[in-house]
Amino acid sequence: MTADDARTDAPTDDRTDAPVGGGGGATRTRTRSRRRTAGAADAGAGSGADAGSGAGDPGAGDPGAPGDDAGGDAGGDAPRRRRRRGGRGRGRGRSGAAADGAGTTEGTGDGADDADDAAAAPAKRTRKRTAKKATDDDSGSEGTGEKRSTSRRAATKKAPTKKSASKRAASKKAATKKTSGEGGAAKKRSGRKRSSGGDAGTEAAIARGGTRMAAKRGRGGGGGGGRGRRERPHGVTEEERRAILAGPPRTMLVTARPERTQIAVMEDRTLVEHYVTRDEDTTFVGNIYMGRVENVLPGMEAAFVDIGKGRNGVLYAGEVLYDEQDLEEESDQRIEKALKPGQKVLVQVTKDPMGTKGPRLTMHLSLAGRYVVLAPNSQLFGISRKLTDQERERLRAIVKSVRPEGHGIIVRTAAEGATEEQITADVARLVERWERVDAAAATAKPLAAVYEEPKLVVKVIRDIFGTDFVRCIVDDEALYSQVRDYLEEIAPDLADRLELYGAPTEDERARAAGAPSPEDAEAAGGSAPAPAERRRDLPPLFDAFDVMTQLRKGLQRKVWLPSGGYLIVEATEAMKVIDVNTGRYTGDSDESLEEVVLKTNLEAADEIVRQLRLRDMGGMIIIDFIDMLLKSNQDQVVRRLKRELLRDRTKTRVSEVSRLGLVQMTRKNVSQGLIESFSTRCEQCEGHGYITTLD
Repeated sequence: MTADDARTDAPTDDRTDAPVGGGGGATRTRTRSRRRTAGAADAGAGSGADAGSGAGDPGAGDPGAPGDDAGGDAGGDAPRRRRRRGGRGRGRGRSGAAADGAGTTEGTGDGADDADDAAAAPAKRTRKRTAKKATDDDSGSEGTGEKRSTSRRAATKKAPTKKSASKRAASKKAATKKTSGEGGAAKKRSGRKRSSGGDAGTEAAIARGGTRMAAKRGRGGGGGGGRGRRERPHGVTEEERRAILAGPPRTMLVTARPERTQIAVMEDRTLVEHYVTRDEDTTFVGNIYMGRVENVLPGMEAAFVDIGKGRNGVLYAGEVLYDEQDLEEESDQRIEKALKPGQKVLVQVTKDPMGTKGPRLTMHLSLAGRYVVLAPNSQLFGISRKLTDQERERLRAIVKSVRPEGHGIIVRTAAEGATEEQITADVARLVERWERVDAAAATAKPLAAVYEEPKLVVKVIRDIFGTDFVRCIVDDEALYSQVRDYLEEIAPDLADRLELYGAPTEDERARAAGAPSPEDAEAAGGSAPAPAERRRDLPPLFDAFDVMTQLRKGLQRKVWLPSGGYLIVEATEAMKVIDVNTGRYTGDSDESLEEVVLKTNLEAADEIVRQLRLRDMGGMIIIDFIDMLLKSNQDQVVRRLKRELLRDRTKTRVSEVSRLGLVQMTRKNVSQGLIESFSTRCEQCEGHGYITTLD
């Protein structure tokens, strides 16, 4: 019964038109007493008021009780039946004329009301005694019989009984509670079965290929085999893509010094990314080596491979290239069966050595180009998710027509807007490069380098520099010529955006530092000094663009926000922790504390992403935003954080705000961060920041 049914069927008193059962227990007791007395009087007089006493749900009475079918039509000779308290449905367990005074149907309501009026006075005197007797009778005497005649079923549907609405609701609530309790228990049992089934599946996957392979399948990693077909991932929306591109003008600065080369990415006047390379501290990411297996650890599901760089690299089971022809069944995909000590393997570095850990290796090779990445001897096919669905469909049609046989292709974000001719030329260059690598690997000796990535400048230009950059300024002529030759070969449309520091430029910052404008250089004619001579009178490139000042701030643990709040950035062995504080910001007089906190957290979300990119922080990152009461505000801060992370090239994963008010995220750790590049461990405190004394 619904709530509307309960309100419609609730019996009312003719004098007040109010539900009889709507008040306290005294009202219900008085009504039952009146109707019981009236029912007794009607039964003694042989009246027909009992005609509808048996109205109720068919089969609601106790099974096997005789005379139930004739009980409603037997007149005054019918035995009295009591309704069982708490029964389900209308008229459960009732048979006879005066079952608790509620057996009278609306068709005989007039007679019942007259009987109530006639018996009002004696009912008052015997109210308590009758109520007690009714309670005893309810617990002891129950209706019998489980069959109902068809005519009485029809009468029941046409004329519902005047039953107490509160008791109906209580009966319904009890039945619902019982049903939901049984359903909840069933759900729990089925949940346990599903959980145990999932654990069984995971255990079976671990038994077949090991823990790392099972984890890789759970994450959806296909390696290079392309085994299972997964749901095609969607790209970003048009709005998200505009948020990525519609930022302030971007400028790339490249400065060359005798001991190092640095690259800075500026968004307007703000430093957002920084890259540095030294002659003694080169990166190995992307290089391909002919390694030699030193030892295999089945318990760790990993192997250590010597690539000739001092520290052995680690090769996990999920990165092993298994020969499908040598495997009889999937259970053979274990690293100890694929690799043996002393074996030669062709591996590629995916992560530089950090701290006490060696470089991370993989046997799934890849060669990066300007627009695509070639995966040799693989069926891998993918398109960057940072592109819109419409652009992804366009690129998918192009790549399918130019995809080389036997190789996989991954389309990069830089391919947005690229023509079919540009993509075809890029694929052809990568295939030619792979043929050279394959030929070199056939004759390579262990610990030899088969392929090395280009220098940092060319690599960053290839991966980052695109149409969203206004210009790239280089302060070294030799480096300038190298970058220009690369751009003219790969992206001729971007070659005009390359500038030499000290040469005529339209950049306001460079001109403010002393560089001439094109108009001034044209007016000076042949008398204008060469860029190299002019650079002697100009400040260093990074000083002219205020890069060094921002780098020094990026090395500090406290970062100030525009409103007066600040961040505290701490790094540990296991994770990075960022704490948000309001600081000097107290808000305006018309702002509430929640508004102040929300504004500070939104500013912090923008600055946190900038610090992640600038410091190149990776691994597990915990962000402690200021506590917010409204769930909508929490969602707004997380959305802002995710939107800003779309501009980050490094892969990230962000969770929602936890019950403790923390945001957990991960960021891929590829190379050393900013602090590690410009600092050395203190010999006194060993990096702890304090010296302990116990004496």
